[in-house]
Amino acid sequence: MAQSVFSRFQGVFSRFQGVFSRLWPIRWPQPASAEPDEHMRSIGEHLQDLRRVLIVSMSAWLVATIACAVLTQKIIAILIAPLKEVLAGHHTLVKGPIIYSPTDFFTIPFKVAMVGGFVLSLPIILWQLWTFVSPGLRQAERRFAGPFVASALVLFAAGACLAYFLMTIWLSLLMAFIGSNATYFPDLNDYLSFLLTAMLAFGITFELPIVVVLLGLVGIVSSGWLRRRRKMVWVIIIIVANLVTPGVDPFTPMLLAAPLIALYELSTFVLAKVFHR
Repeated sequence: MAQSVFSRFQGVFSRFQGVFSRLWPIRWPQPASAEPDEHMRSIGEHLQDLRRVLIVSMSAWLVATIACAVLTQKIIAILIAPLKEVLAGHHTLVKGPIIYSPTDFFTIPFKVAMVGGFVLSLPIILWQLWTFVSPGLRQAERRFAGPFVASALVLFAAGACLAYFLMTIWLSLLMAFIGSNATYFPDLNDYLSFLLTAMLAFGITFELPIVVVLLGLVGIVSSGWLRRRRKMVWVIIIIVANLVTPGVDPFTPMLLAAPLIALYELSTFVLAKVFHR
């Protein structure tokens, strides 16, 4: 089946090439050798590999989601711990989040299980993606791929954990702006969306060293170039921190900007001392 689809694709492409050459004559590149390369694979084989990757990844996500569904109450208890800590010191009416819609009793655990399952299955998903793209990489590229993927996972987890532990400070600062003029009744769905957005923003922005080192390896930037533009990058980091962090107070963005500046300096050092760029 895959070979027949590939043959039809070749026929259609040949017809398209003939029509296009009449409208715009160009010289199409010819292969260096007429003999097929043993490392070349057909489109059908690539599609089979992609099918395997999707099946294994989705199966891992499903199994992890089921496992998280069993532990949904414990996961939610961990996620709302910062909120309960703040409410204990600032609220006299409620000691935890509130649910307003009856459907939230189902949708919230389902959402938490889906997100938790994806995070839990992420190593398997990345491993499957690696098995799919690794045949097309050079030996030197394969050597760096493992450390880069591991570093990306560690940095994302570090950023997400930092956002979680800073949630108590954020909520306390936000509630201090209102004071006793209003009473805060936290909705569980809104709070979880707020928390997960903050964790995602911190996790993505903590990938800055990976981006900087990759740009250095491909020759776009160098450690000297990064040092000369240090002040400009610091200003950009502070602006981005103000855009992605929740809240309107001037202190919260600095909780993200400070570690990002430290990671930027660390990536510059690694690029100069480890990769000599």
